[in-house]
Amino acid sequence: MKNLLICGGAGYIGSHCARVLRDTGYNCIIFDNLSEGHREAAEGFVLVEGELSDAALLRNTIEQFGVDSVLHFAALALVGESMRNPIEYYRNNIGGTASLLEAMRDAGVKHMVFSSTCATYGEDSPAPITEDVPQVPCNPYGESKLYVEKLLRRCDGAYGIKSVSLRYFNAAGAMPDGSIGEDHKLETHLIPIVLREALSQKGKLKVFGMDYPTPDGSCVRDYVHVLDLAEAHLLALRYLESGGGTDFINLGTGTGSSVLEVIKIAHDVTGIDIAYEIADRRPGDPPILVASAKKAKRILGWAAKRSDLRTILTDAWAWHKSHPEGFI
Repeated sequence: MKNLLICGGAGYIGSHCARVLRDTGYNCIIFDNLSEGHREAAEGFVLVEGELSDAALLRNTIEQFGVDSVLHFAALALVGESMRNPIEYYRNNIGGTASLLEAMRDAGVKHMVFSSTCATYGEDSPAPITEDVPQVPCNPYGESKLYVEKLLRRCDGAYGIKSVSLRYFNAAGAMPDGSIGEDHKLETHLIPIVLREALSQKGKLKVFGMDYPTPDGSCVRDYVHVLDLAEAHLLALRYLESGGGTDFINLGTGTGSSVLEVIKIAHDVTGIDIAYEIADRRPGDPPILVASAKKAKRILGWAAKRSDLRTILTDAWAWHKSHPEGFI
C-alpha cells in the first residue's frame, strides 16, 4: 500500500479526494492547520496539525509515514481577500509550497499533484479555455497559483520532482450520502449560497449583473462535481507513478451554466422558491468561464461523470439539508 500526504486534506476538495483515494487502496495522511478545514472532515484518517511553513514538521511527517507522493490542496483561496492582503497570499501559497517542496526534496519524494485554478488565466480569456491560453491572472490569488506552477517546473529540472498542476474551474457538489460537503467560514461560491438561502429564506440572493453577453444576461460558469475532481487526482497520481512527466491540465466539462440556471435547477431540486434581486456587476467577473477538457481526456483519460447541474445540486442539497450549520 502506498502512502500519500494530503496537504489541506481537511478542506472541501481535499477531504473528498482523501476518501476516494483511500477507497482505491492508498493510505492517506492528512496535513492541515484547520484554519479553513474541519477536524470532522478528517475523521478516520491520521491528522497531523501544522503549518506548511514548518519544513521540519513536514519532513518528519514524510519520513515517519514513509510518504510516497504528495497531493497539495493547502492554500488561501479568496479572490477579494487576496486583493486586500496580497502579502499573506504570497507568503502562504508560494512560501508554504516552497517549504513543502523542500521537505519533499530532502526526503526523496518525487511526485506531487497540485491544486491549481482557472484564476491563473485572467479576465479576457476565450471560451472554452485551453491550456495554451496566456496566463495573465488579475488578482494575487491567481498570481500565487501561477508562481507555484512555475516553481514546480523549476523543481522538476533541479530535483526531479514530477508534478501535475490541475487547473480547476468551479468545484461543486458533495458526497451523495451527505456525509461531507462544502463548508467555508466565508462562503463565496454560488451553489452553497443558493442552497443556504433555500434553507433559511431570510433574504434575497444577489445576482451580480444581468447585462452580460450571455443567453440570459447572467454570468456563465463551468461547474465540476467534487467527486469528478477527486477522480482526476487519482488519475493524475497514477500518471506520475507510471512515469509521466510534469504537466498542467484543465478540469472542466466544456459546458457552462448561468447564475439563473443554477437558481432554477436549485428550485427544482429543493422544491423551494429562491428569491433573488439584481445587483451591479462585480469588478473582474468575466461573462463566461468554461474549460476545454480535451487535454484531461488525452493525458489522463478523464472526463466528468457526475457534473450535470442537477446531480451536483442534488448531492449538495443532501449535505446542506442534513448539516444546516455545516460541520458544527
